[in-house]
Amino acid sequence: MANTYWRERSQPYQPGQVVPFKVSRSKIELFMQCPRCFWLDTRLKIKRPSGPPFNINKAIDELFKKEFDSYRAKAEPHPLMVDNQIKAIPYAHKDLDTWRYNFTGIVAVHAPTNLHVFGAVDDIWVNDAGQLIVVDYKATAKDKEVSIDADWQISYKRQLEVYQWLLRQNGFDVSDTGYFVYTNGRTDLDGFNNRVEFRTKVIPYTGHDAWVESTLVKMKATMENDVMPPIGEAAMGGACDYCTYARSRTELTLKALQLKKTVPKK
Repeated sequence: MANTYWRERSQPYQPGQVVPFKVSRSKIELFMQCPRCFWLDTRLKIKRPSGPPFNINKAIDELFKKEFDSYRAKAEPHPLMVDNQIKAIPYAHKDLDTWRYNFTGIVAVHAPTNLHVFGAVDDIWVNDAGQLIVVDYKATAKDKEVSIDADWQISYKRQLEVYQWLLRQNGFDVSDTGYFVYTNGRTDLDGFNNRVEFRTKVIPYTGHDAWVESTLVKMKATMENDVMPPIGEAAMGGACDYCTYARSRTELTLKALQLKKTVPKK
């Protein structure tokens, strides 16, 4: 069963296909960054080069989940929630483990496009009014205080908004306000001493998920088109770094081959 699942999951999109096509939250972000990279990924399974795994960040995520789960079991607020005057507790639900698992996540089939949209949330809280609150854990290590104000962090905000949209598609009442539990490794200490200390900040963010519906429609139209989008149509503005590199590398290779042909043999 597992092998069949992975085989089906790895198939490229076929224009006009009847079976819902799976697109993860990260695929939506890929489209927002560069429709061409998205087209190559979904139609030809040509993926962007991946960076090294962030194992430390993954470990922190897991520890955060265990920590908040202990308060979830007691139906009590975590000290971070109390300190930040957030009137909520960690949300308990029978499907929470499924929602947090990368390859299942929260699921919604978008009827207008027949796209099976899913995303794995880090945590969900519930406020006194019964509204669900989307929470995302972030970890870093830098000298200055953490924030979500940098231009590149728009991807963080879209991530949270996709989770809000998914929960709403499943019939839940979701608060517009979500939170980033953002922890920062300290570098101002005298030494490592076999441990890293962190300072954690809870940052509120008011999400607006109205863009998700129209983006899914654009994604589907892009996937249906046999012509890939041109270089330079990155949604964030300017040419996509990955596409620009691929074009430059190809041009250099072709020039090198042409030069090799024109050099007379000795």
